[in-house]
Amino acid sequence: MAAALAAVLLPVLLAAAPARAAGYRYWSFWERDGDRWTYATQGPATARPGDGSVQGFRFSVSADSADAARPRSGASFGTVCAGVPGRDGAKRVALVLDFGTAADAPAGETPPARRTACARVPADATTAEALAAVAKPLRYGSDALLCAIAGYPQRGCGEQVSTAAGDRREHASAPRDDDGGDPSVGLLAGVAAVLALGGAALWQTRRRGRG
Repeated sequence: MAAALAAVLLPVLLAAAPARAAGYRYWSFWERDGDRWTYATQGPATARPGDGSVQGFRFSVSADSADAARPRSGASFGTVCAGVPGRDGAKRVALVLDFGTAADAPAGETPPARRTACARVPADATTAEALAAVAKPLRYGSDALLCAIAGYPQRGCGEQVSTAAGDRREHASAPRDDDGGDPSVGLLAGVAAVLALGGAALWQTRRRGRG
């Protein structure tokens, strides 16, 4: 009977195992188009926004641009740059900085509150230069990837993060087993226990048959 139970439970336990997917922890770059955010087609080091532009950055874990989380703010240029007058030879760029959630933060770090800033920079300035004017310190990787804005995060740069498919936003706060292992460890232990139970039952049955 135990062997039959193992045969029934094993497929169920295996089906319950979370599918794993690769994500990356990084700052994504966005442009405000009317009332919605669109993923930027250029990097901040080459994009040259015009006067009155609204650009956003969001720190999160995502697999690609289609999966990336948008900045959680609909602030307009008029709101962000209301107190910053225009100037000849300069432009104003409204920046929305969303440091993300605790679930997406590197271990041991807490994301700052999201905020906005109005950068008044030379007319030919890039987004990266506008960002440097209002959100230092910035940190870049060896491949020019933007790693940190206003010092966050303190370490890491676009690192790969293994997450459960369909649950990327919550991976960092997902419950772990009591022994501190990966959530899948308990599942594998359960599978092993069921197999052991089935094997023991089969051994007992054969022993009785010999008797």
